[in-house]
Amino acid sequence: MASSAAIADQAPPAQTPAAAAAAVLAADAASVIDEDRRPLTVEELCFSSAMSCFEAWLKLDPAIGPRTMAYVTKFISRTLEKTHNLKDVRETLSRSVEIWIWLTKVFAAAIPSLTTRSIGPLSSLNDPDKGVTPQESTALIIKNCPSLKEDLQLLIKLMHIARNLLVVPEPEIPQDLCAAAHFDQMLYQTIILCINITSKAYDGDILEETARLRLSEVTELCKKLLVTCLQQAHNWIAKNDRNKMTFWFTVLFDEDAISDDQESNIGLGDFRPDVARVEVRNWIERNSRFCDKARNLLVEYEDTLAPRGLPPGYLARISPLAWNWLPDGTVGVRADDARADSKITPHWKEDEPDKFEQDRLYGRVSREVDTWWLKVRDPNYDDWVVPMPTVEFAQQRTENCKANLVNRYAHSYRTDEHEGSVHSVHSAEGAPLPDIPVGEEIMDADRFPQDYNDDMIEEEDVDDDESYSDGPMSGLLTEVPNILDPKQIEALHMIVKSCILDNAGLALSRAGENLQKTRCRMFLALECGRSLLREILVFIAVWEKSEQSLIFQLTTQIVEAIHHSALIPYAWQSLRIPKDIISPAQTVLLRLVNNMFRARNTDPPPPDSKEHLRDVRLLHFLFIQFRSRIVPECAALMHLQAQIRNDQCEATEFPVDSWDMERAKDGLQQFLELLTTVNELAETRAYLIEWEAAYELLVLLKGLEAGVPKKSLVDMPNRANQQTPTANTAGPIKDDDRDHDYDLGDPPPPPPPPMQEPAHKFPWAGIKGQILHILAGLLQPPPGRSSPGNPEVQLQIIRHNGIVSLLNCCVYDDHNRYARERVQVCLKWLMDGSDAANNFLRELVAMSPPPNLSPSPATTADGVPLPPRTSTLRIDGIGGEVKVQLKAPSPGSGSSSGPANNNNKNSLALPSLASSTALLVDDIRNQVHTLPPIQSNKSPSASSSPLQSTRSRSEELLRDIITLADEAARLALGRRQDSDETEEEDFM
Repeated sequence: MASSAAIADQAPPAQTPAAAAAAVLAADAASVIDEDRRPLTVEELCFSSAMSCFEAWLKLDPAIGPRTMAYVTKFISRTLEKTHNLKDVRETLSRSVEIWIWLTKVFAAAIPSLTTRSIGPLSSLNDPDKGVTPQESTALIIKNCPSLKEDLQLLIKLMHIARNLLVVPEPEIPQDLCAAAHFDQMLYQTIILCINITSKAYDGDILEETARLRLSEVTELCKKLLVTCLQQAHNWIAKNDRNKMTFWFTVLFDEDAISDDQESNIGLGDFRPDVARVEVRNWIERNSRFCDKARNLLVEYEDTLAPRGLPPGYLARISPLAWNWLPDGTVGVRADDARADSKITPHWKEDEPDKFEQDRLYGRVSREVDTWWLKVRDPNYDDWVVPMPTVEFAQQRTENCKANLVNRYAHSYRTDEHEGSVHSVHSAEGAPLPDIPVGEEIMDADRFPQDYNDDMIEEEDVDDDESYSDGPMSGLLTEVPNILDPKQIEALHMIVKSCILDNAGLALSRAGENLQKTRCRMFLALECGRSLLREILVFIAVWEKSEQSLIFQLTTQIVEAIHHSALIPYAWQSLRIPKDIISPAQTVLLRLVNNMFRARNTDPPPPDSKEHLRDVRLLHFLFIQFRSRIVPECAALMHLQAQIRNDQCEATEFPVDSWDMERAKDGLQQFLELLTTVNELAETRAYLIEWEAAYELLVLLKGLEAGVPKKSLVDMPNRANQQTPTANTAGPIKDDDRDHDYDLGDPPPPPPPPMQEPAHKFPWAGIKGQILHILAGLLQPPPGRSSPGNPEVQLQIIRHNGIVSLLNCCVYDDHNRYARERVQVCLKWLMDGSDAANNFLRELVAMSPPPNLSPSPATTADGVPLPPRTSTLRIDGIGGEVKVQLKAPSPGSGSSSGPANNNNKNSLALPSLASSTALLVDDIRNQVHTLPPIQSNKSPSASSSPLQSTRSRSEELLRDIITLADEAARLALGRRQDSDETEEEDFM
């Protein structure tokens, strides 16, 4: 066949391209004629001939000229077109053993050739001393750009054809033929090659435009080839458990990562990846039987064509698959009888010396994986053994976080040489867990509290995640999210979903094992799987994918699969980064869980169902994280912000930067989004009320009020430093006067404002609105009732002194727009039916001092009125102070303290509603939260007394602030609105 290609190149110039092509085809057709087998189709002949020439081109044996390569490109392109459009051609080629062997041989020749021309010789890849630098790799790619482009384009078409051949009515036949020809191994090697080229290429500023363009062309072609490889891999594993397990075995059990995994799993269940590797390999061998049709095709090929020495030759006789086509007795067969349908009971024989026999008796994929899962799954999987931490615990935890805030971040920032794996942190999450024998389902309650309530991290336990370093990440597929864009990467997510998602109605193995769940547990047990999960999650954040995108939906299904195995608590801990309150990957995981719960709200499972209980366990774990870690650490940062704001601490002592604050806020927002979703359903809202979630929400409100000043809608201009001409200044100001004034020390114009506020002024924008939305939901009446508000939550808010915190939200804050509207709903349900809340507000109103804004008439000694005086007011939503004129009372109206003023509201020179709001809330803020009771010796009938005047004035202000629409709230204020006023709509 190679000789026919050489003949075509040596043809005389007068020979037409069609004649040359016919000569190649005739020579190849003559080489494959065999009376004992079916005749080959034209598509098989053309495609086989093209691949044989392409292999010779790559190996340079013999030398192939450009004319032959033009025919090769033409035949490959036509074959690709036919496999796209013609079902018969696709099915014929998919059942051809020769085609699969040729595909394997072509890629086996292409990988070393492309590697040498792009990233250096193959021998240098595993030898750091011989490896090429990124700059040297770039130079190689630019130098060999034309040949690399030509070969990559053909390889992309060949991989497309291989992908198409798996889309047939009986996909298990080409799937088995692909495995028999070991094309899957070439697939893995091609993925590695594409990753190496795209990640090693260096496109620094030193490159000129032409060189940069060449480099970009090669890397884009490598990305296209990588995408097609992932698509082919997805088709190869579809609905094929053996292929799924083989693929999972290859991508997860990375030999370079196994030694690191041995140490990193200490404290995470003591998983032994080397033992699991042997057990999974034994399972693959026990399940290595092909389908009967594929076996017949392989036996036919080996018996009729391969013995004659014709290309492409024999199939590789590599165990454990070769027994499918070799004569009986040629190799040992240890595969189970696939036709047996009897169930088996797993039995672990500890003293069995033969590991393969020990695993065969066990029947399941891996006893090591099963044992690890029993140790690290949600401790509440079988029974509620881990209780919810109390509010007292949360209070103590918050105080500890405040006291240790600076130390908590002091050692979080390490240099590159101190950066290590995320798994060195796992020891800080809790002590190593004891071994659990197989079959032990019940766990002690005191064994797992560290999994939920992690203590403050000590200095020696803190280490940064390797995502912050420049070193390579573990696993074949882990680099893929850093290379491809969202449209290109879809196949990767589909592969992971196909391997681990537990679909309804999935058949179990003979040992009663759900293989999808087993692969999901392997995914989390191994470092390569955890690294891939982290990159998949961060990918959503980096590309800012919406809930409607396919990538987001696929990742949600991946998280759903992890949830079905009760491993989200474990995944949460493995994604943790010590320097962050919540890592970016954890934030995205929360967002996906929230999306999962939101789907439940549209079609909630029955309260007594297994699905509902599984969701409640997950919510239980996440709220423990919220109570024991997220809120205390966020409150500690807010506390330090308040100290800096009150000049009790230097701004330089703030331990984190704005980027870290933004990450903390993103995580907090996602937790609040999750609570909002859970709050919508009455069944799950009851758990938040039972766990007293109002406490954490009030802690955050108080922290924000103390640490972050409110942002005004409008800032008043500062005219304090503006120069005005003095009385003895005549005429215009001369230039020398200006120079003289500047010389006297007038400051230069102020510098422009900074692009970003310092971290200690971080505003936590939008958090108040989320908190108030959740509180309003918790306070609403129980299901089926419209009134009164929830008494349990009302008492919780009063017990934790939350009324003042809610009233403080009435002042306009541009960091939290619509907070005023949301607090109205909170106050409505808080006052509705709660005597304690009504009494508290009455006492609060009684404590408010009179504004005393009406001046006494100002006259001269002769009784001549003086010009009106001016004063300053603070107006809600306007920064700074506003100057106003205070009008003297009109004649006959009496003094401001007289009885008439209590009956004529219009006679008082009152500020606007907005300024009244600011005054009242400032008064509330300065009060001690524990208010004294109302004095009982005051006469309620004394309408002209100062107390009654104060109460009437303050009640009016408070009513205008919160605009309560509920009758109970009006009674609490002791005064009805006028009949022409209407109730304000609830705004959530």
